[in-house]
Amino acid sequence: MKSCLVVDDSKVVRMVARRILQGLEFDIEEAEDGKQALEACERRLPDAILLDWNMPVMNGIEFLRALRKMPGGDAPIVVFCTTENDMKHIQEAISSGANEYIMKPFDSDIIATKFQQVGLL
Repeated sequence: MKSCLVVDDSKVVRMVARRILQGLEFDIEEAEDGKQALEACERRLPDAILLDWNMPVMNGIEFLRALRKMPGGDAPIVVFCTTENDMKHIQEAISSGANEYIMKPFDSDIIATKFQQVGLL
């Protein structure tokens, strides 16, 4: 079973993402911010990371840059899932190592389509 780390400071968003991803047969771990996500990745790198941008402690882009510098940190497929939808943010995410970008709000079809596009399904 593939694993996905859901990183979002909103408990509701994490709960919705968990339900969708479990339906797609992913094993789920959650983190409330980038620091918790980095600690989770140090324990075990997931196959995929669904990542919010705006979070306390460490935001999504800071986490992504730190992840990509870790040994093996180039392996997880990172899909940003955020309300930041302007080209500047999208370009920064992709140039920092994100594989794909989803706008909030999302649903199961959007996640399934993006995960198929990046080879996770």
